[in-house]
Amino acid sequence: MDLLLLLLMLLGSQTFSGKLRMKCPLNLDHQDGEKPWSYYRPGDLLIGIVISASAITPATLPFNMAPSSQIRLLANGNLLHTICNIELLKKNLQLLHNLTLGYNIHDNYDNTLGTSDALLDMLSTGEANVPNYSCGRKEKLLALVDAAARESSIQMSTLAGTYKVPRVSERIASEALSDKSQFPFFHLMLPKEGIQYPGIVQILLHFGWTLIGLFTPDTEKGENFMRTFTPMLVKNRICVVISQRFSTTGHTTFLRDALSKWRQINVFVQFMEFDSLWDRILPFHSALEGLPGPIEGKVWIMTVLGVFSMKKNRHLKHIHSIWSFTLQYKKSWKNDNAFNTDFFVEPQFQAEYFHYSVSKHTFSVKGRRRCTQKAPVEIRKKKNRIQVINDGATYSIIKILAHALNAASKPQRRRKKGEERLGTPRLQPWKFHPFLKKRELYNLSLIKLYLDQNRDVAADLDITSMVVLPKKDPIKKRLGSFERQRLTINQDALSQLKFLKKSLPQSKCVEKCLPGFVKQAREGEPVCCYDCIPCPEGTISTQEDTTKCTKCPDDQYPTENRVQCIRKRITFLSYEEHLSIILISFALLLFLITGFVLFIFIKYLETPIVKANNRDLSYILLVSLLLCFLSFLFFIGRPRKATCLLRQTVFSIVFSVAVSSVLAKTITVVLAFLASKPGNKLRRCLGKSLGNSIILSCSAVQILICAMWLGVSPPFPDSDLHSQPEEIILQCNEGSVTMFYVVLGYMGFLAAICFTVAFPARNLPGAFNEANLITFSMLVFCSVWVSFLPTYLSTKGKYMVAVQVFSILASGAGLLSCIFFPKCYIIILRPDLNTKEHLMAKAGE
Repeated sequence: MDLLLLLLMLLGSQTFSGKLRMKCPLNLDHQDGEKPWSYYRPGDLLIGIVISASAITPATLPFNMAPSSQIRLLANGNLLHTICNIELLKKNLQLLHNLTLGYNIHDNYDNTLGTSDALLDMLSTGEANVPNYSCGRKEKLLALVDAAARESSIQMSTLAGTYKVPRVSERIASEALSDKSQFPFFHLMLPKEGIQYPGIVQILLHFGWTLIGLFTPDTEKGENFMRTFTPMLVKNRICVVISQRFSTTGHTTFLRDALSKWRQINVFVQFMEFDSLWDRILPFHSALEGLPGPIEGKVWIMTVLGVFSMKKNRHLKHIHSIWSFTLQYKKSWKNDNAFNTDFFVEPQFQAEYFHYSVSKHTFSVKGRRRCTQKAPVEIRKKKNRIQVINDGATYSIIKILAHALNAASKPQRRRKKGEERLGTPRLQPWKFHPFLKKRELYNLSLIKLYLDQNRDVAADLDITSMVVLPKKDPIKKRLGSFERQRLTINQDALSQLKFLKKSLPQSKCVEKCLPGFVKQAREGEPVCCYDCIPCPEGTISTQEDTTKCTKCPDDQYPTENRVQCIRKRITFLSYEEHLSIILISFALLLFLITGFVLFIFIKYLETPIVKANNRDLSYILLVSLLLCFLSFLFFIGRPRKATCLLRQTVFSIVFSVAVSSVLAKTITVVLAFLASKPGNKLRRCLGKSLGNSIILSCSAVQILICAMWLGVSPPFPDSDLHSQPEEIILQCNEGSVTMFYVVLGYMGFLAAICFTVAFPARNLPGAFNEANLITFSMLVFCSVWVSFLPTYLSTKGKYMVAVQVFSILASGAGLLSCIFFPKCYIIILRPDLNTKEHLMAKAGE
């Protein structure tokens, strides 16, 4: 039955062929047969490879000739080193367990039509290019390798993916192919497109090139480059002031206008595919030629992975250097016996190892010249004339495929008709697909690959520069590397550039902001154009071109140039300072004078002037003044917990006692005068009990206020880090500021009452009216403490403490001098006045 069907098909095909008629018949039989179409070797495991070994001439194609007749062969060695790489693997890697590795290498003639034709032929298992038509060849294509020169990855993935054929590429893959929903059978064996972009950004940052131009061809890949690369520049504050898509056949007027506006741009980043380098540089050179004045050498950074070969040319005079990236290879690959850097092929290579046949199927209008390998290829070193340089990429891809095929084709046990036997099942393309998913396969590559943080394949890169010299060929320099996302610059290469008087140009709007300054953007200009202003008070910057100043810690302050924080010095009113020594001397002097006055009053206690106006109140006032002059000891020295608790409370209580004593003396004077009138009953109120009651009651209120203060929010040692920029002030925190002012207010209240009572009594008749003395003393006391408040609030640190100590001493000295000095004068110098008759005499008598 099967034989009958086959016979009917053959008869039908002959009939169909006989009816084929064309109005303009073309003589195509011999044209297609002149060029090799594919190189083929049968095997148990078959891989397909699409390469570009030929190219179409730019001449106009005659209408009466086949397009393929206008194709010329290229001597680029792609075909030869691909075949030799397969032979090297077969010879050195015994992996496939007695299975043979076949290949089907197709030339796509560097165009999309040739790629489609090649894929159609490989996917058709019959003699004719009809997919799914199985007659003739029985091999299944297990994998497809893209080794073409032109970008055809998406085209090949689309066609091969329909048949679930796994596809790999020996070049950097397009970003679009990473979408597994559209291309599930494409496998990354090399990094994705754009691995050099972070390296370009780091180069720009390293050399301070913050003002650049960005150019890309007006293609879909150029659009993707702009969409991917521009945000990376913006993120790193690199200004793209010229961003242009262009065509090599277009005008250069737009380039001249942009370059004339931003003449300080000396670095350009250009996206390149696989076109001629010179075609990409020429439009820019024409634009630079039209600019007036001297033009600094420009640095051109190309995105294509590869090294350019250039000769001296007058059109390169405005170019400093052309930079590009290349993939790094492992250090041990040259010593690997399974791989040779180059190999030599005999001139009769094709005739010796291949036989050719022209295939013409009934369903096809084209004749194909196929080259089938007839003998094993022998590799000979340095003996023959044709040398082929191997770059290692193709070898790495085929090596990876061989290891994956080895894992996929291991012998398996299977049952058949009740018996167990060892066999090798026929491998299908979709069954081979899972074996290429393993990330560990990248270790087999000769290229230095690794997995990045996203588990994607990445590669280490070398940075190469073609330095243009006048009247000489450009010099190729290895300027550095980009390994594991880290840039390394070869300083020796930079030193050689300076020796050649080819130092790298600058490409920025302004010079760097020095440490201690911060960048401030200029309104209406790119972010790379800015002014440098000093860091604000209390902040520093230690790096150049910083955008933010760093605040110093609270215990440190910036130096004058604001590049470093230094520790603040600790200050307090210590005993060794000159100010403290002056205050201590003044306090001790007043203490001694007060003691001397007390001694005089004790010695002359029986004299009338001492007895007058309650001798005991005078003693209490003098003792309280002694304590006031000693209370300064709580204010001087390093603040402690005890001194902070006692400082304000002791001072306020002692002074309250002193002011209460003065108030008691004032009330006593007034009552004594009133009691001297006949019939006045106030005489019974006079005596020691009245004065003591006034002192105790008034002081008790102050003691109660202080107790509440200590109970609610007591003072404590504290550090003031912010009042003075260069100092840490050790001080006593008042705890409750309200209670502090309540204490001072109460003391002022007592002084005000005392002054109010004494002021009207100053005019009472008498040769010695103590009300006058009390009035003057309260006037001095109130003047001191009224001026104390604004002064206290306006000073900081130890000077604030000094103001309070001075106020204590000054107010105490006012009380002492106004009340007691006149009496001491009478006691010591005028004893004749120290009589009862004189004191009782009226004023003016």
